[in-house]
Amino acid sequence: MARPEVTGRKPTHPTAADDADAYSVREFCARHRISLQMFYKLKPLGLMPVTFNVGTRVLISKGAAAAWRRARENAAQGAN
Repeated sequence: MARPEVTGRKPTHPTAADDADAYSVREFCARHRISLQMFYKLKPLGLMPVTFNVGTRVLISKGAAAAWRRARENAAQGAN
């Protein structure tokens, strides 16, 4: 029987967030493999996606997450 590969990373499993139209901050951070501390450190600098509130919840739309990824990719290409 083959042994599972050991990479040091936690396995990623599909979650309800995969089908949702918006992520909580925690879900966004887990999906993009960044810490909550880093999210809140970079948010005031404008380096995190746009958020919106629903009651007391802070959410990030899938569109805002995609736009953030594109902006980060473009910034990385511009730096090279």
